[in-house]
Amino acid sequence: MQQPQSYVEVLRPPVSWWAMAAGMVVAVWWAFFVAAPAQVALVAAGVTAAVVGAGLFRYGAVRISTDDAGLHAGNAVLPWPYVGAVEVLDARRLHEQLGVEADARAHLLIRSYCREAVRVEVDDVRDPTPYWVISTRHAHDLALHLRPRSMQD
Repeated sequence: MQQPQSYVEVLRPPVSWWAMAAGMVVAVWWAFFVAAPAQVALVAAGVTAAVVGAGLFRYGAVRISTDDAGLHAGNAVLPWPYVGAVEVLDARRLHEQLGVEADARAHLLIRSYCREAVRVEVDDVRDPTPYWVISTRHAHDLALHLRPRSMQD
């Protein structure tokens, strides 16, 4: 059987989030600048930049991939034998999946800046997790890579 090409996507926060973070750094700098010596303001701005930058990078730098082992979403792995039906979720369907149709046992890797996602059924009777919902910027491409292996010949 021919193996499909692997899929790799790294979700990072959009530029607008980094711009808001920069605005926060400037606001902190300004608040300290008007109330304290300039050196204190610079240190406060530097600490704010480091903390906010690290937080954005850590929150946003999530990797979604497929390889010979299966589907990787962040640190979680769903082996190929347990990858069930795959559904592409547009913004409306994603909202429903996270709201009225949500199952508390589901595995979620959600990023609010992604308007699409895929829902992957977990085909393992021993696993209490019924499905995964994974945010992605390329839902159709990811779904294509998640089709059952038998269908990819």
